[in-house]
Amino acid sequence: MSNSKPTLYTSPSPALLDLYDINNSIVVIIDVFRATSTIATALYNGAKCIIPVDSVAKCIELGKKIEAVTAGERDGKIAEGLSYGNSPFEYSKEFIDGKTLVLTTTNGTKLLHMALERGSQHIITGSFPNLSAVCDYLIQQKQPVLLGCAAWKDRVNMEDLLFAGAVINQVKDHFTINCDSSGIAETLYKNAKSDMYGFIKEKNATHYQRLTNFGLEKDIRYCLTPDLANVLPFYEEGKLVVHNSTDNWQ
Repeated sequence: MSNSKPTLYTSPSPALLDLYDINNSIVVIIDVFRATSTIATALYNGAKCIIPVDSVAKCIELGKKIEAVTAGERDGKIAEGLSYGNSPFEYSKEFIDGKTLVLTTTNGTKLLHMALERGSQHIITGSFPNLSAVCDYLIQQKQPVLLGCAAWKDRVNMEDLLFAGAVINQVKDHFTINCDSSGIAETLYKNAKSDMYGFIKEKNATHYQRLTNFGLEKDIRYCLTPDLANVLPFYEEGKLVVHNSTDNWQ
């Protein structure tokens, strides 16, 4: 039995999170457009840490208390009362290096807090810009995994499933996968991988429409490009920090 592979499941929506036992799993929070892409980018560019919160009010309050950069979006736009939004291009090294970022988003930070409330002890965040870091870590840890898609207000979305499929495509030999949503995700990714931007445009993905309407095509293309910010955001003591590959999670 000691040689049996750990399990991997995919939750395509936060509304389905209750169906999975996450107490002993690594939970990968996936919000490709754009929270987890922005988290990876800010940490890659030297942010000291990112504090994910689930409300704008909490974001503003905490930001004042610790003199941090406060940022977030609601429905794809900068949230009222905050100075910065959820675009990876806002967090250049020149701007974010050495700073703490307090971040709230419509879907991604909400899912992270849901996972915490349901007993998750081991959370990382994933997106195409840090795809390799996520896959390498999951293979190395040899623990059960839940790929948690943030979706859009609980409605399944294409880009988060695409990322889940990309992870599965790389790590599947190391896991026992008996999960139809994982199979759907991998099939979707295999169909899209040669041109993911073209694929979601052709399929008229809802979040693609939403961001394109705001003139954010550049963000979309960035968020679909592997390994541009290849660090592993790791949640500990209320903060997302860069995981040091020499650390072993206990």
